[in-house]
Amino acid sequence: MKVVTPVRIVHGNITPPACDFIHRVPALIFSSGGFTGNLFHEFNEIIIPLFLTCHHFRSRIQFVVTDFKPWWVKKYSRVLSHLSSHAVINPVENGSVHCFPGAIMGLRYHDNLALNYTEIPEGYSMLDFKQFLRESYMLKIKHVSEMKRQRPGLLLLSRRETRKFLNEEKMIEMMEALGFQVIAAMPNQTSNLDTFSGLVNSCSIIVGAHGAGLTNAVFLPTKAVIVQVVPLGLDWPSTAYYGETVGGMGLEYLEYKIKAEESSLIDIYGPDHPFITDPQSVFVKGYEAARAVYVDGQNLKINLVRFRKTLVEAMKLLGHSTPEN
Repeated sequence: MKVVTPVRIVHGNITPPACDFIHRVPALIFSSGGFTGNLFHEFNEIIIPLFLTCHHFRSRIQFVVTDFKPWWVKKYSRVLSHLSSHAVINPVENGSVHCFPGAIMGLRYHDNLALNYTEIPEGYSMLDFKQFLRESYMLKIKHVSEMKRQRPGLLLLSRRETRKFLNEEKMIEMMEALGFQVIAAMPNQTSNLDTFSGLVNSCSIIVGAHGAGLTNAVFLPTKAVIVQVVPLGLDWPSTAYYGETVGGMGLEYLEYKIKAEESSLIDIYGPDHPFITDPQSVFVKGYEAARAVYVDGQNLKINLVRFRKTLVEAMKLLGHSTPEN
């Protein structure tokens, strides 16, 4: 929370300043600070909470965004404009005094990539949130049964720094041999949601190593498949952030948990090092110590024979057959 500026509430016997602007709708005050720049955190801590906090206002609300980041407001302009009919206010831009008939301080949060519909006015769920995204980004495909491709589209999240697939070209060859139409998405493609959301929506399956990029699954059509490759030592976040959440989005979930010999860590430290044999002993030293090893310090060389079985299962979930061995 150090990167989120506190908002001070003043009450009691005070004389408020004169209003420069008088608004007829309530204000919703929230921060675009925090871990923005990471797609998972942007959706998990801002976009989904923003939806559940104010969707029932039917756009009759004014956003006041502290820690204002112009690039973030531009990135999510479609979401913001579909939740509010009014331009976003940067409260420190010119020192003006804005007066509202009421205000909501902060956003409601339920769980990782989740909405608890029993606690929301009108009972919204993650399926309603996905419908909202389809409307905001003008996505065409609601269910995988509407796909017109003869071969299922597979979106492979290609990484270039950490947790990258060292044998990616061989993986793509195997995927295509199974009958998938493979699209390898580079990191520079994923930042423009106005275009990338449509690409994701056109695919039946998304494959990627554990990381923020898998959050793009929110744009997949219903009954699409997400295949998460779980790196060494990242079992818990893989399960908590995606394994336990995508079902609420109407998606099928498969995971491929790598073995030690598929991690680059074994080449660096050897098979008997605690980093390999006992990841928990690293996590007890704190998240930063574990992050340096398992999040930022390893790449993956996938066993194609084992991984093929996971992709065959994915193909079956989509109702397609695969070539014989």
